[in-house]
Amino acid sequence: MHAAPVFWFTGLSGAGKTKLAEAACGSLRPEGYAIEVLDGDDIRSVYHVDLGFSAADITTNNALIADLCAERRRRCDAVLVPIISPFRASRKAARQKLQPGFFEIYISADLDTVVKRDVKGLYEKAQRNEITNMIGFHEDSPYEPPEHPDLVVPSGSWPVDDCAALLVDYIRHRLPAQLNPRIVQASD
Repeated sequence: MHAAPVFWFTGLSGAGKTKLAEAACGSLRPEGYAIEVLDGDDIRSVYHVDLGFSAADITTNNALIADLCAERRRRCDAVLVPIISPFRASRKAARQKLQPGFFEIYISADLDTVVKRDVKGLYEKAQRNEITNMIGFHEDSPYEPPEHPDLVVPSGSWPVDDCAALLVDYIRHRLPAQLNPRIVQASD
């Protein structure tokens, strides 16, 4: 049995990770590919509710998500993981655990852009100090951009459709050659 490739997204909150994962699913599932999405917000609300947002909890959460990827990649054609994943060491550990077939996808948008978007209202809360450890916003909660990602999707400067097309093309070229009639719904 094959081990599906894992596309591990990383980027600031509001960079467009989930939106791009949904766009990829919308393009690839109709082609017959079984795509599993392990969205960070969904994973935390279902599986890792006991974890907070300290550096140790984030590292644990990322390790547990890598374990979920290892389990689920045997029953689909690709696993998409749209999570912040702020630490290089956590992404390196995920790559080591999931090789071969691990691809780090940097959804790149600078802080000014994501603060303007503020999709979830988190940056507004961070500005009012209602959230005091916002990743990439507060000095004591840094985001470590990838040094050598497999793909950079410039979501801060490109239109969403262009970003989605770039991502879908990249994923499509790393999927099994045969079409797979199984369709997996995102269960998160």
